[in-house]
Amino acid sequence: MRRVLLASLCAGAIFAETPTITLEDALKRARQFGGQIQSANLTALAAREDRVQARAGALPQVNALNQFIYTEGNGTPSGVFIANDGVHVYNEQAVVHQELLSLVRRGEIQRAMAAEAIARAKIDVASRGLTAIVIQDYFAIVAAQRKYANAQLSLKEAERFFDLSGKQEKGGEVAHADVIKAQIDLQQRQRDVKEADLAIEKARIALGVLIFPNFSSDFAVVDDLQQMADLPAADEAKAQAAAASPDLKAANAGIVAAGWDVAVARYQFLPSFSLDFFYGIDANQFAAHSGEFSDASGRNSQTPNRLGYSAQITLNIPVWNWGATRSKIKQAEFRRDQAKLDLSLAQKTVDSNVAAAHAELRAARAQLDSLKSSADLAAESLRLTVLRYQAGEATALEVVDAQNTAMLARNANDDGLARYRVAAENLKMLTGKL
Repeated sequence: MRRVLLASLCAGAIFAETPTITLEDALKRARQFGGQIQSANLTALAAREDRVQARAGALPQVNALNQFIYTEGNGTPSGVFIANDGVHVYNEQAVVHQELLSLVRRGEIQRAMAAEAIARAKIDVASRGLTAIVIQDYFAIVAAQRKYANAQLSLKEAERFFDLSGKQEKGGEVAHADVIKAQIDLQQRQRDVKEADLAIEKARIALGVLIFPNFSSDFAVVDDLQQMADLPAADEAKAQAAAASPDLKAANAGIVAAGWDVAVARYQFLPSFSLDFFYGIDANQFAAHSGEFSDASGRNSQTPNRLGYSAQITLNIPVWNWGATRSKIKQAEFRRDQAKLDLSLAQKTVDSNVAAAHAELRAARAQLDSLKSSADLAAESLRLTVLRYQAGEATALEVVDAQNTAMLARNANDDGLARYRVAAENLKMLTGKL
């Protein structure tokens, strides 16, 4: 009983160390650990901060001004530089600045919001690119595993033929050349098995890089190549793809952002109207109140309160800058035209990708029955050829040729299934169902 328990625990540990990954698991893991998506997320977060900064820029700004000005004395109250208020000047003020027209100019904020929408759409674009790679790599593993099984089956067939040719030679029914031919064929099948095993390992490495935080190729995948998918109508697939395409969302947001670029560039033709409010100390002594002093008549006087406020309103009207503003507007308009062109190209790309994926799925599905029939016929041909060889009616070359044909037909059938599943999943991705 103890041995059974230990064996079950060991088996459980091995199973825990070797996870079985479905396609849905692989996609979820890739979206979590994929570097492309993480990079796109960081870009979107940075764009979000641009929006926050644009909103903050439209609100009043408060700063603390801390300043000391020293002027060389020359016996006068102002010192050497008459523009200064004294030899010692202390500025300790709270400064509030507000660009009044920014309360009605929303171009910067809207542009930042459009840029954030572009960045978020780019996350989905990156996700789709990664999804396509994961789909390809996942079914490459499944197909490689099937080809490994086919190679093992071909190896068994070659072993049986080698044993049969040896027995036929001992009975004097065939020449030794047949045994040599069978042995060469057996060695080739052994090499095929090793190559098929290597193909599985390489396919696992390619997918493992994408679905684990740290590289690992120690996992298994689910073989579901026999699963069939519905073939949607071409017009329906096209409409679904247009509604779900992140490329179109990004292109539309790009047009919006470019339009606000034009609006922001035109702001430079308009005046700037700002309000500044100061509260604090601007005096020759660092104090809110000064002490007594003697005036010109010799009487003691008390200076007024040094703590106070002032305000100023500034209207700055642009007059001439040698066409720089007009050039910036034209530049923004060119970018807007480019954004419209990008949208048109994105729409064409989406339509062409959907049409190609739909045609690929339709063609792959149409060939499944033919590939299965060819594999069955090749297996039956091999069986009959071996029987004819036993009866002395076929040569060793015919048997080896039948073995090659059977192996190629089995591999072609599995490649056809993998091609069909990849096409089906790609169409799901394009129509937003994956």
